[in-house]
Parts: sequence; C-alpha cells; structure tokens
Amino acid sequence: MSKIPTAAVAAAGLVGGYATARFTRRRPLGGAVLAGAGAYCAREWARTSGPKGAAALLTVYLAGFGGSHPLAKKVGAWPAVLGAAAVTAATAYTVSDRRPPTLS
Repeated sequence: MSKIPTAAVAAAGLVGGYATARFTRRRPLGGAVLAGAGAYCAREWARTSGPKGAAALLTVYLAGFGGSHPLAKKVGAWPAVLGAAAVTAATAYTVSDRRPPTLS
C-alpha cells in the first residue's frame, strides 16, 4: 500500500473544509474536515520530518487557514482558499513528502 502524500491531504483539508462549511452551512463540520486532515498530516510529518518539522508544517497549515480569511476580503473566498492550499501543499511536499522518513 502506497503512502498518501501529505501535500495532497493538506490541500484537500483546506479546500474540503471550506467547501464543506460553505455548502452545508455548518462551520463545525468544515472544521472537522480541516482537523481530520490536519491530524493525519501532523502524524505523517512527525514521522518524516521529526517533531520540529511537524510543528513548522502544522503552523503553515493553520496559517493557511487563518490567512485565507483576510485574503478572501481582497480576492474572494475561493481564490484565497485555493492559494492557501497551494502554498501549504508546496511547503509540505518540499519539507516532508520528498524526503525519506527519519529514524527517531
């Protein structure tokens, strides 16, 4: 069984969390999607990048979520969310997905 790239999961968590909240009109449900993807990614990031790398990547993930809110007022909701997802995915790929797991 091949490992699911965390870049894809992180991007899906941001986009899926927003889409879930928007289309169901249930913000907590969107938060659950965001949290579930974040939990999976945090576990994998700790395995591949160690605790400091996982903390840094989780910070980028949460900053993408938080940063998309004020950005949405300037460029619109979907462009803000897609931009945050792209930056988060690129960072996750660069820092974690293309590296072999650490032996901790």
